[in-house]
Amino acid sequence: MIIRFVYIALTLFFVAASGCAPHRTTPLSNSDTVSVAAPAAVLPAPRPLSIPPQQPPVDPGEPILSEAASADTCDPALTERTSQPVLDEALELCQTSQDFWQTGDLDNALDALDQAYALILTVDTENNPKLIQQKEDYRFTISKRILEIYASRNIVVNGNHNAIPMSMNEHVEKEIKSFQNGERNFFIASYQRSGKYHAYIVAELEKNGLPQELAWLPLIESGFKAKALSKARALGLWQFIPSTGYKFGLNRDTYIDERLDFEKATAAAIAYLKELHQIFGDWATVLAAYNCGEGRVLRVIRSQNVNYLDDFWDLYQRLPRETARYVPRFLATLHILKDPARYGINLPHPDAPLSFETATVNRQVSLKQIAIRLGVSESDLKDLNPELRYNVLPAAQYRLRIPPGTSGQLLAAITDIPIAAPPGPAYALHRVRRGESLSTIARRYRTTVGKIMQANNLRKSNYIVAGNTLKIPSRGGVTPRSTACPPPSAHAPERHVVRRGDSLWILAKRYGTTTEHIKALNNLTSTRLHIGQVLRIAGSGRNTSGGGRTYVVKKGDSPFKIAQQHNTSVNRLLRLNHLGPKTTIYPGQTLYLD
Repeated sequence: MIIRFVYIALTLFFVAASGCAPHRTTPLSNSDTVSVAAPAAVLPAPRPLSIPPQQPPVDPGEPILSEAASADTCDPALTERTSQPVLDEALELCQTSQDFWQTGDLDNALDALDQAYALILTVDTENNPKLIQQKEDYRFTISKRILEIYASRNIVVNGNHNAIPMSMNEHVEKEIKSFQNGERNFFIASYQRSGKYHAYIVAELEKNGLPQELAWLPLIESGFKAKALSKARALGLWQFIPSTGYKFGLNRDTYIDERLDFEKATAAAIAYLKELHQIFGDWATVLAAYNCGEGRVLRVIRSQNVNYLDDFWDLYQRLPRETARYVPRFLATLHILKDPARYGINLPHPDAPLSFETATVNRQVSLKQIAIRLGVSESDLKDLNPELRYNVLPAAQYRLRIPPGTSGQLLAAITDIPIAAPPGPAYALHRVRRGESLSTIARRYRTTVGKIMQANNLRKSNYIVAGNTLKIPSRGGVTPRSTACPPPSAHAPERHVVRRGDSLWILAKRYGTTTEHIKALNNLTSTRLHIGQVLRIAGSGRNTSGGGRTYVVKKGDSPFKIAQQHNTSVNRLLRLNHLGPKTTIYPGQTLYLD
């Protein structure tokens, strides 16, 4: 028992030190960009611990060094081999504790954690950083589990906790007025969009024994927008941040982000809500924890001197502002939907539920080409498969949603659909030059200062350092590079005499061309210029003489597409036109084909 109180104290220290920042920035509004909440990163209680791969078992006859062993004889490899079985046993006890907790046997759950913690304290980690990290991870995990179990055991909750408490007070009334006035259009539009997903979510909640009212959570989370994105980088109907999404099985790679998959995200949200209900027992507190994370709520619980869960609103004033709004905002939603006429809101007929069947595809093709072959709308395919980040299927096996009755047609035509080009890099790299600012860099790459700041986690827009490298968000499949500019303008002179202060970059910007183009025209091997030097600005930079085929770039073209259309290679096309692999091409630009 003494050990238990020791690591409960450690728990408070760890949680207070690590903190639990709210994962939402602002309440959901009726603006175009949805800035809403996302579930905070947690360690799921019913899941097995995630640990590094274990080492092979140790020979039982091999001696085990104690903590009192001499440091001179401590071999890191030997330490790992002798300590790993102890950590393995501690892990098994942690899993045993979880099993007890799920069955409601909290005393045995705590006893198993007692034994696990006692074993970890005996592990010798000297001179072995890997074991040190593993030991500390286990200690933190066990401490967090104990805090959760104590919270669920010691907090008494009154009433029927399988139902959403339909409270009405000044806080709920304030949110109702917000929906009646400034956010009326947002509420109505969100309700209309809900028709696509609401019936499916209700059915999944019923399967898992959760209140059907929770199906309206996406209204305040995302406005029922499948691709809603918050300032905290939370995505989807249920607004998962990457770390929490990953812990609940939502994967993300170059082609797919499963936080946008309404089926998988709904399953993950249900798992998270069930876990929170196991900890807190009442839905008002569960909703608060869903918004700001259970760690934050548990810290407030332990600082209270009253049994606050008899009345959730005792906790209300001590929560973060966004979380304090979250629960009454959800309750206001339920009140309005129960009797919209009472609150003067005329709700439209909701959209029809999504109707689809699935087909397993093993080919990297685009939704655009699939839509053409099936004779359906590309936008319909995008609505059914919002998790495809670039509207291109991965090369591996993929379960694609398509309109009912079209799977046979797709499978028959799939081998005739051309392979789609993979998406381009998400960022270009730019090395900051002396005298540059974020605004000038943003104009050059045709992006915004805000996007550059977000990509580089910058806090101040007026503070960048010459020599540093910035990530510049790409606008499309072809990523621009720092020297990318349009072709020479029609008014550019054929020649230019270098003056004091001139540079290739300044001349390229002045005449609407690129430094590479000027260097190629003048056979320059460096960027160094001298006063009085005559440079060719306009004209062909090709090294070949005579005529040749040309092509005028159209909207939507890329070097890859142009090369395919004219039976040449991308490398040859780029070399003939003095382009780099990341140089942007523009509509109206003339390219040489041979």
